[in-house]
Amino acid sequence: RWLRQHEYVEKLNMHGILSASAGQEQLLTELLVTYAKIPLLIGELISVEIWKHKVFPVLCRLEDFKPRSTFPIYVVLHHEASIINLLETVFFHKEICESAEDSILDLIDYCHRKLTLLAARSANGQAVTLELHAKDLASPSSMQELQKQAETMEFEISLKALSVLWFITDQVESLPLSALTRMLNTHNLPCLLVELVEHCPWSCWEAGKLKKFENGAWHMVPPEDHMKMTKLDGQVWLALLNLLLSPACQRKYRFDGFNKSQLLKLRVFLTDVLIDQLPNLLEMQRFLSHLAMTEPAPPKKDLVLEQVPVIWDHILKKNSGKWEAIAKHQVKHSFSPTDEELKLQAHRWAQTYSLDMMEALAPDKPRCRVCGVEAAKRCSRCRNEWYCTRACQVQHWQKHKPACNLMA
Repeated sequence: RWLRQHEYVEKLNMHGILSASAGQEQLLTELLVTYAKIPLLIGELISVEIWKHKVFPVLCRLEDFKPRSTFPIYVVLHHEASIINLLETVFFHKEICESAEDSILDLIDYCHRKLTLLAARSANGQAVTLELHAKDLASPSSMQELQKQAETMEFEISLKALSVLWFITDQVESLPLSALTRMLNTHNLPCLLVELVEHCPWSCWEAGKLKKFENGAWHMVPPEDHMKMTKLDGQVWLALLNLLLSPACQRKYRFDGFNKSQLLKLRVFLTDVLIDQLPNLLEMQRFLSHLAMTEPAPPKKDLVLEQVPVIWDHILKKNSGKWEAIAKHQVKHSFSPTDEELKLQAHRWAQTYSLDMMEALAPDKPRCRVCGVEAAKRCSRCRNEWYCTRACQVQHWQKHKPACNLMA
């Protein structure tokens, strides 16, 4: 039943991407609002996040758990990525943001957790350019590989959370008062966004060359484009504009000594080159100049009944002390499928990821699985792997054979 639900989410995700690329996502948006699915998706997103933090590490530590295939576990890890990707696609629309209702607080908390982890790793100099190479691992299907895949996926999920947060800040005027309080005072998101501007986790230097993460991959940046703003840079700056220049936010935010000093760090980044690329930042520059010269009035202390997020706490309290038992139960009933069950799952996934759909989503032309050059030939049995020549296909056959037999 859960796998069927994941298939539906995955199909919605792919449909949303294709619809958005064609400018025709209105139907999907209306359906999600009409059937109140956004709070359900947010609840599912947080459930998988907790599973990944509480149950997945237990699975990795179980000495007697040697799965023949890690595919069922990977599907659960991938579920979080599918949901956050779907939310990123649809949260551009105001009605989607409003339809989240009280669960918007849970989503704000989720985005805060992801961005805090992203900023902390970058501030500590921890590499996020994680690329998985099977040759570096003892077994291509090991739990070790799965952990590396989860770590790589976590970085990309965090970047999707940044996009979702930007869309939420774009609707500050229609958000409940508790959401503003949560973003500005509980989590102090403006200062967190300053950290992201300062450390820029989606760019790094490697062998004297600048690399930036765009469209799901790391790319070398030519010297003439070093100052060019990426989509991720723009999202951080636009979220800051929404949170700092909105009158509603200015009335709520505490411009105390620490917050003021953190925000004024932004002035060094507001160069003429950056402002030319995003002219709205001229307003930010004026605001910061004014902030440096004045002492803003403290926020009004209104007596309000504040809503709090409930999904995270409810799941943790309900399952406290049961994580190891849950892991062992799932090993027995979910993550140790028979060969027949694996074939059935593979067949269902092959139907979910139809070739036409995957090719429509692919940003680049397929590459040879062996040498990486542009490929025009595909395995005729499973139609899943690409090769440039017959020689490369023959060379890769022994490694590809088990997966090919499973898919075919």
